[in-house]
Amino acid sequence: MPQLTDEAVTEDQGGGPAAADPGTWMTPEAYGASRASLWTGAVVLVTDADGRVLVQSVDYRPDRLLPGGAVDAGEAPAAAAAREMYEELGIEGHYPRGLAVDWIPADTPGMPPGMRFPGEILHVFDGGTWTRERIASVRLPAQEITGIHFAEPAELPALMDAGDARRALSALRARINGGGTALLEEGRPTTPTALDRLGVLRSRRDPQHGTWHTGPPPAHLPLRDAAGWLFAPDGRVLLLIARATGRAHLPPPAAGPTTGAIPLGYRYAGQGAHPRTAARLTALPPGPDPAYARLLATPEQVRELSDWGPAGQEELAAVHAARGHLSLPAPPRTPPTELPPEGCRW
Repeated sequence: MPQLTDEAVTEDQGGGPAAADPGTWMTPEAYGASRASLWTGAVVLVTDADGRVLVQSVDYRPDRLLPGGAVDAGEAPAAAAAREMYEELGIEGHYPRGLAVDWIPADTPGMPPGMRFPGEILHVFDGGTWTRERIASVRLPAQEITGIHFAEPAELPALMDAGDARRALSALRARINGGGTALLEEGRPTTPTALDRLGVLRSRRDPQHGTWHTGPPPAHLPLRDAAGWLFAPDGRVLLLIARATGRAHLPPPAAGPTTGAIPLGYRYAGQGAHPRTAARLTALPPGPDPAYARLLATPEQVRELSDWGPAGQEELAAVHAARGHLSLPAPPRTPPTELPPEGCRW
Protein backbone atom coordinates (compact mmCIF):
# COMPACT_ATOMS: atom_id res chain seq x y z
CA MET A 1 0.00 0.00 0.00
CA PRO A 2 1.49 3.40 -0.93
CA GLN A 3 2.16 5.92 1.81
CA LEU A 4 -0.26 8.77 2.15
CA THR A 5 0.49 12.39 2.91
CA ASP A 6 -1.49 15.60 3.02
CA GLU A 7 1.39 17.38 1.28
CA ALA A 8 2.34 17.00 -2.34
CA VAL A 9 6.07 17.21 -1.53
CA THR A 10 8.43 16.33 1.31
CA GLU A 11 11.68 17.84 2.47
CA ASP A 12 15.04 16.28 1.68
CA GLN A 13 17.60 15.54 4.38
CA GLY A 14 19.18 19.00 3.90
CA GLY A 15 15.95 20.73 4.81
CA GLY A 16 15.05 21.88 1.30
CA PRO A 17 12.00 20.82 -0.68
CA ALA A 18 12.23 17.62 -2.68
CA ALA A 19 10.04 16.58 -5.58
CA ALA A 20 7.22 14.23 -4.72
CA ASP A 21 7.65 10.60 -5.72
CA PRO A 22 4.28 9.68 -7.27
CA GLY A 23 5.05 5.99 -6.82
CA THR A 24 5.44 6.37 -3.06
CA TRP A 25 3.61 9.46 -1.84
CA MET A 26 -0.06 10.10 -2.64
CA THR A 27 -2.66 12.50 -1.38
CA PRO A 28 -5.78 10.86 0.11
CA GLU A 29 -7.72 12.05 -2.95
CA ALA A 30 -5.26 10.47 -5.35
CA TYR A 31 -5.12 7.25 -3.35
CA GLY A 32 -8.92 6.99 -3.26
CA ALA A 33 -9.11 7.54 -7.02
CA SER A 34 -6.52 4.80 -7.58
CA ARG A 35 -8.51 2.07 -5.83
CA ALA A 36 -10.42 -0.45 -7.93
CA SER A 37 -14.19 -0.03 -8.16
CA LEU A 38 -16.16 -3.29 -7.96
CA TRP A 39 -19.78 -4.25 -7.54
CA THR A 40 -20.80 -6.43 -4.60
CA GLY A 41 -23.45 -9.15 -4.72
CA ALA A 42 -24.92 -11.81 -2.43
CA VAL A 43 -26.64 -15.09 -3.32
CA VAL A 44 -27.90 -17.98 -1.19
CA LEU A 45 -27.39 -21.70 -1.80
CA VAL A 46 -30.35 -23.80 -0.63
CA THR A 47 -30.83 -27.55 -0.98
CA ASP A 48 -33.74 -29.89 -0.37
CA ALA A 49 -33.60 -33.14 1.60
CA ASP A 50 -32.35 -35.00 -1.50
CA GLY A 51 -29.36 -32.69 -2.00
CA ARG A 52 -30.81 -30.83 -4.99
CA VAL A 53 -30.07 -27.12 -5.39
CA LEU A 54 -32.73 -24.39 -5.51
CA VAL A 55 -32.53 -22.30 -8.69
CA GLN A 56 -35.03 -19.73 -9.85
CA SER A 57 -36.34 -18.67 -13.25
CA VAL A 58 -36.48 -14.95 -13.99
CA ASP A 59 -38.28 -12.89 -16.61
CA TYR A 60 -35.20 -11.05 -17.90
CA ARG A 61 -32.84 -13.88 -18.94
CA PRO A 62 -33.15 -17.50 -20.12
CA ASP A 63 -30.80 -19.20 -17.67
CA ARG A 64 -31.49 -19.88 -14.01
CA LEU A 65 -29.98 -18.24 -10.97
CA LEU A 66 -29.40 -18.78 -7.29
CA PRO A 67 -31.65 -16.44 -5.29
CA GLY A 68 -29.97 -13.15 -4.42
CA GLY A 69 -28.83 -9.92 -5.99
CA ALA A 70 -26.94 -6.69 -5.52
CA VAL A 71 -25.67 -5.42 -2.18
CA ASP A 72 -26.98 -1.88 -1.70
CA ALA A 73 -24.71 1.02 -0.71
CA GLY A 74 -23.86 0.76 2.99
CA GLU A 75 -25.48 -2.67 3.30
CA ALA A 76 -23.71 -5.71 4.74
CA PRO A 77 -23.61 -8.73 2.38
CA ALA A 78 -25.41 -11.01 4.87
CA ALA A 79 -28.16 -8.39 5.29
CA ALA A 80 -28.48 -8.17 1.51
CA ALA A 81 -28.85 -11.95 1.29
CA ALA A 82 -31.69 -11.91 3.84
CA ARG A 83 -33.39 -8.99 2.09
CA GLU A 84 -33.18 -10.61 -1.34
CA MET A 85 -34.55 -13.92 -0.06
CA TYR A 86 -37.58 -12.11 1.35
CA GLU A 87 -38.11 -9.97 -1.74
CA GLU A 88 -37.72 -12.84 -4.22
CA LEU A 89 -39.16 -15.84 -2.35
CA GLY A 90 -41.10 -14.38 0.56
CA ILE A 91 -38.92 -16.30 3.03
CA GLU A 92 -37.65 -14.62 6.19
CA GLY A 93 -34.32 -15.78 7.54
CA HIS A 94 -30.73 -15.01 8.45
CA TYR A 95 -27.74 -16.43 6.60
CA PRO A 96 -24.59 -15.72 8.61
CA ARG A 97 -22.51 -18.60 7.24
CA GLY A 98 -20.53 -17.83 4.10
CA LEU A 99 -19.75 -20.71 1.74
CA ALA A 100 -17.70 -18.87 -0.88
CA VAL A 101 -16.50 -15.44 -2.01
CA ASP A 102 -15.99 -15.17 -5.76
CA TRP A 103 -14.02 -12.62 -7.80
CA ILE A 104 -15.70 -11.96 -11.15
CA PRO A 105 -13.53 -9.98 -13.62
CA ALA A 106 -14.69 -7.00 -15.63
CA ASP A 107 -14.21 -8.82 -18.95
CA THR A 108 -16.63 -11.63 -18.05
CA PRO A 109 -18.45 -12.68 -21.26
CA GLY A 110 -22.11 -11.84 -21.67
CA MET A 111 -22.17 -8.47 -19.94
CA PRO A 112 -23.84 -5.74 -22.07
CA PRO A 113 -21.25 -3.11 -23.06
CA GLY A 114 -23.51 -0.28 -21.95
CA MET A 115 -23.52 -1.68 -18.41
CA ARG A 116 -19.81 -0.84 -18.02
CA PHE A 117 -19.44 -3.80 -15.68
CA PRO A 118 -16.41 -3.08 -13.42
CA GLY A 119 -16.12 -6.60 -11.97
CA GLU A 120 -17.78 -7.96 -8.85
CA ILE A 121 -17.16 -9.60 -5.51
CA LEU A 122 -19.99 -12.05 -4.98
CA HIS A 123 -20.73 -13.70 -1.61
CA VAL A 124 -22.42 -17.12 -1.49
CA PHE A 125 -24.25 -17.79 1.78
CA ASP A 126 -25.55 -21.08 3.14
CA GLY A 127 -29.34 -21.22 3.11
CA GLY A 128 -29.41 -24.71 4.62
CA THR A 129 -31.61 -27.68 3.76
CA TRP A 130 -35.30 -26.83 3.37
CA THR A 131 -38.15 -29.10 4.38
CA ARG A 132 -41.20 -29.64 2.19
CA GLU A 133 -43.14 -27.30 4.45
CA ARG A 134 -40.63 -24.48 4.03
CA ILE A 135 -40.56 -24.99 0.26
CA ALA A 136 -44.37 -24.86 0.18
CA SER A 137 -44.27 -21.51 2.00
CA VAL A 138 -42.40 -19.79 -0.87
CA ARG A 139 -44.33 -16.82 -2.24
CA LEU A 140 -43.10 -15.33 -5.51
CA PRO A 141 -43.41 -11.61 -6.34
CA ALA A 142 -45.64 -10.36 -9.12
CA GLN A 143 -42.64 -9.62 -11.35
CA GLU A 144 -39.06 -10.80 -11.98
CA ILE A 145 -39.15 -14.29 -10.38
CA THR A 146 -41.31 -16.65 -12.44
CA GLY A 147 -40.63 -19.95 -10.69
CA ILE A 148 -38.29 -22.10 -8.60
CA HIS A 149 -36.86 -25.53 -9.28
CA PHE A 150 -34.68 -27.96 -7.32
CA ALA A 151 -31.97 -29.26 -9.63
CA GLU A 152 -29.61 -32.20 -9.37
CA PRO A 153 -26.13 -30.65 -8.92
CA ALA A 154 -24.92 -32.16 -12.20
CA GLU A 155 -27.76 -30.34 -14.03
CA LEU A 156 -26.53 -26.88 -13.03
CA PRO A 157 -24.12 -26.36 -16.00
CA ALA A 158 -27.02 -26.96 -18.41
CA LEU A 159 -29.41 -24.66 -16.52
CA MET A 160 -27.12 -21.77 -15.55
CA ASP A 161 -24.51 -19.48 -17.02
CA ALA A 162 -21.15 -21.30 -16.97
CA GLY A 163 -19.62 -19.06 -14.29
CA ASP A 164 -22.74 -19.21 -12.12
CA ALA A 165 -22.75 -23.02 -12.32
CA ARG A 166 -19.05 -23.26 -11.39
CA ARG A 167 -19.66 -20.97 -8.43
CA ALA A 168 -22.70 -22.91 -7.22
CA LEU A 169 -20.91 -26.28 -7.44
CA SER A 170 -17.81 -24.89 -5.70
CA ALA A 171 -20.00 -23.48 -2.91
CA LEU A 172 -21.84 -26.80 -2.56
CA ARG A 173 -18.54 -28.67 -2.26
CA ALA A 174 -17.39 -26.09 0.31
CA ARG A 175 -20.53 -26.79 2.35
CA ILE A 176 -19.90 -30.55 2.22
CA ASN A 177 -16.22 -30.06 3.04
CA GLY A 178 -16.98 -28.01 6.16
CA GLY A 179 -13.55 -26.39 5.99
CA GLY A 180 -14.69 -22.76 5.96
CA THR A 181 -15.42 -20.19 3.29
CA ALA A 182 -13.86 -20.98 -0.10
CA LEU A 183 -12.11 -18.22 -2.04
CA LEU A 184 -12.97 -18.39 -5.73
CA GLU A 185 -11.78 -16.68 -8.90
CA GLU A 186 -14.34 -16.93 -11.71
CA GLY A 187 -16.03 -19.74 -9.80
CA ARG A 188 -12.86 -21.80 -9.33
CA PRO A 189 -11.32 -22.35 -5.87
CA THR A 190 -7.93 -20.75 -5.38
CA THR A 191 -7.04 -23.69 -3.10
CA PRO A 192 -8.88 -26.75 -4.47
CA THR A 193 -9.83 -29.53 -2.06
CA ALA A 194 -10.00 -33.23 -2.95
CA LEU A 195 -13.69 -32.82 -3.87
CA ASP A 196 -12.77 -29.95 -6.21
CA ARG A 197 -9.82 -31.74 -7.81
CA LEU A 198 -11.91 -34.85 -8.48
CA GLY A 199 -14.86 -32.86 -9.83
CA VAL A 200 -17.30 -34.44 -7.42
CA LEU A 201 -20.97 -33.81 -8.30
CA ARG A 202 -20.23 -32.96 -11.94
CA SER A 203 -22.04 -36.17 -12.97
CA ARG A 204 -25.46 -37.25 -11.86
CA ARG A 205 -25.42 -39.21 -8.61
CA ASP A 206 -26.50 -42.84 -8.77
CA PRO A 207 -30.08 -42.95 -7.39
CA GLN A 208 -30.58 -45.60 -4.71
CA HIS A 209 -34.08 -44.98 -3.37
CA GLY A 210 -34.99 -48.37 -1.97
CA THR A 211 -36.36 -48.82 1.52
CA TRP A 212 -33.93 -49.41 4.39
CA HIS A 213 -34.06 -52.53 6.57
CA THR A 214 -31.77 -53.34 9.51
CA GLY A 215 -30.12 -56.72 9.93
CA PRO A 216 -29.09 -59.31 7.30
CA PRO A 217 -31.18 -59.72 4.14
CA PRO A 218 -33.74 -62.58 4.03
CA ALA A 219 -32.45 -65.73 2.39
CA HIS A 220 -35.02 -65.61 -0.43
CA LEU A 221 -33.82 -62.24 -1.76
CA PRO A 222 -31.02 -62.17 -4.37
CA LEU A 223 -28.02 -60.08 -3.26
CA ARG A 224 -26.81 -57.20 -5.38
CA ASP A 225 -23.94 -54.70 -5.03
CA ALA A 226 -22.75 -55.44 -1.50
CA ALA A 227 -21.03 -52.41 0.06
CA GLY A 228 -19.18 -51.68 3.28
CA TRP A 229 -19.13 -48.86 5.78
CA LEU A 230 -15.44 -49.33 6.57
CA PHE A 231 -14.25 -47.18 9.47
CA ALA A 232 -10.81 -45.70 10.03
CA PRO A 233 -9.74 -45.26 13.68
CA ASP A 234 -10.87 -41.61 13.68
CA GLY A 235 -14.48 -42.57 12.88
CA ARG A 236 -14.41 -41.56 9.22
CA VAL A 237 -15.24 -44.09 6.51
CA LEU A 238 -13.70 -45.14 3.22
CA LEU A 239 -15.27 -43.61 0.11
CA LEU A 240 -14.48 -44.27 -3.55
CA ILE A 241 -14.64 -41.51 -6.18
CA ALA A 242 -14.64 -42.44 -9.87
CA ARG A 243 -12.03 -40.20 -11.47
CA ALA A 244 -13.79 -40.21 -14.86
CA THR A 245 -17.17 -39.09 -13.54
CA GLY A 246 -16.71 -37.71 -10.01
CA ARG A 247 -19.37 -40.14 -8.70
CA ALA A 248 -19.12 -41.30 -5.09
CA HIS A 249 -19.45 -44.97 -4.13
CA LEU A 250 -19.17 -47.00 -0.95
CA PRO A 251 -16.42 -49.63 -1.31
CA PRO A 252 -16.98 -53.40 -1.34
CA PRO A 253 -16.76 -55.02 2.12
CA ALA A 254 -13.41 -56.63 1.22
CA ALA A 255 -11.69 -53.36 0.25
CA GLY A 256 -9.21 -53.88 3.10
CA PRO A 257 -8.49 -56.04 6.15
CA THR A 258 -11.07 -55.42 8.86
CA THR A 259 -12.13 -56.45 12.35
CA GLY A 260 -15.51 -56.57 14.06
CA ALA A 261 -17.60 -56.90 10.89
CA ILE A 262 -21.36 -56.79 11.49
CA PRO A 263 -24.32 -56.87 9.09
CA LEU A 264 -25.66 -53.35 9.13
CA GLY A 265 -28.77 -53.72 7.00
CA TYR A 266 -29.88 -53.69 3.38
CA ARG A 267 -31.72 -51.63 0.82
CA TYR A 268 -34.61 -53.10 -1.09
CA ALA A 269 -36.01 -51.61 -4.30
CA GLY A 270 -37.98 -54.57 -5.66
CA GLN A 271 -35.09 -56.21 -7.56
CA GLY A 272 -33.05 -57.77 -4.78
CA ALA A 273 -31.31 -56.72 -1.60
CA HIS A 274 -28.31 -54.37 -1.52
CA PRO A 275 -26.54 -55.39 1.70
CA ARG A 276 -24.42 -53.10 3.84
CA THR A 277 -21.71 -54.26 6.24
CA ALA A 278 -19.97 -52.22 8.93
CA ALA A 279 -16.42 -52.99 10.07
CA ARG A 280 -13.23 -51.41 11.35
CA LEU A 281 -10.36 -51.07 8.85
CA THR A 282 -6.97 -52.16 10.15
CA ALA A 283 -5.07 -51.28 6.96
CA LEU A 284 -5.59 -50.29 3.37
CA PRO A 285 -3.71 -52.17 0.65
CA PRO A 286 -2.34 -50.47 -2.47
CA GLY A 287 -5.11 -49.21 -4.72
CA PRO A 288 -6.19 -52.02 -7.04
CA ASP A 289 -7.88 -49.72 -9.58
CA PRO A 290 -6.34 -46.34 -10.54
CA ALA A 291 -9.72 -45.29 -11.94
CA TYR A 292 -10.89 -44.65 -8.37
CA ALA A 293 -9.61 -42.24 -5.75
CA ARG A 294 -9.94 -43.38 -2.12
CA LEU A 295 -11.02 -40.82 0.44
CA LEU A 296 -11.81 -40.73 4.13
CA ALA A 297 -15.03 -38.84 4.81
CA THR A 298 -17.59 -38.51 7.59
CA PRO A 299 -20.76 -40.61 7.22
CA GLU A 300 -22.73 -37.38 6.75
CA GLN A 301 -20.51 -36.37 3.85
CA VAL A 302 -21.01 -39.77 2.22
CA ARG A 303 -24.77 -39.30 2.43
CA GLU A 304 -24.60 -35.76 1.03
CA LEU A 305 -22.61 -37.01 -1.95
CA SER A 306 -25.18 -39.76 -2.59
CA ASP A 307 -28.77 -39.81 -3.83
CA TRP A 308 -30.41 -42.17 -1.36
CA GLY A 309 -33.87 -40.69 -0.96
CA PRO A 310 -35.75 -40.62 2.36
CA ALA A 311 -34.16 -43.90 3.54
CA GLY A 312 -30.74 -42.24 3.64
CA GLN A 313 -31.38 -40.83 7.10
CA GLU A 314 -32.35 -44.27 8.43
CA GLU A 315 -29.18 -45.80 7.01
CA LEU A 316 -27.11 -42.98 8.51
CA ALA A 317 -28.61 -43.67 11.94
CA ALA A 318 -27.68 -47.35 11.59
CA VAL A 319 -24.13 -46.35 10.60
CA HIS A 320 -23.67 -44.27 13.75
CA ALA A 321 -25.07 -47.08 15.88
CA ALA A 322 -22.47 -49.40 14.34
CA ARG A 323 -19.72 -46.83 14.94
CA GLY A 324 -20.68 -46.78 18.62
CA HIS A 325 -20.69 -50.58 18.71
CA LEU A 326 -17.14 -50.54 17.31
CA SER A 327 -16.11 -48.02 20.01
CA LEU A 328 -15.05 -45.41 17.46
CA PRO A 329 -15.33 -41.62 17.93
CA ALA A 330 -17.82 -39.37 16.16
CA PRO A 331 -15.65 -37.56 13.59
CA PRO A 332 -15.84 -33.78 13.19
CA ARG A 333 -16.65 -32.48 9.73
CA THR A 334 -13.41 -31.73 7.91
CA PRO A 335 -12.61 -31.83 4.18
CA PRO A 336 -12.37 -35.44 2.94
CA THR A 337 -8.78 -36.69 2.77
CA GLU A 338 -7.46 -38.52 -0.30
CA LEU A 339 -5.46 -41.60 0.68
CA PRO A 340 -2.14 -42.43 -1.01
CA PRO A 341 -2.15 -45.05 -3.81
CA GLU A 342 0.31 -47.21 -1.86
CA GLY A 343 -2.20 -47.66 0.96
CA CYS A 344 -1.71 -47.21 4.69
CA ARG A 345 -1.82 -48.96 8.06
CA TRP A 346 -3.38 -47.95 11.36
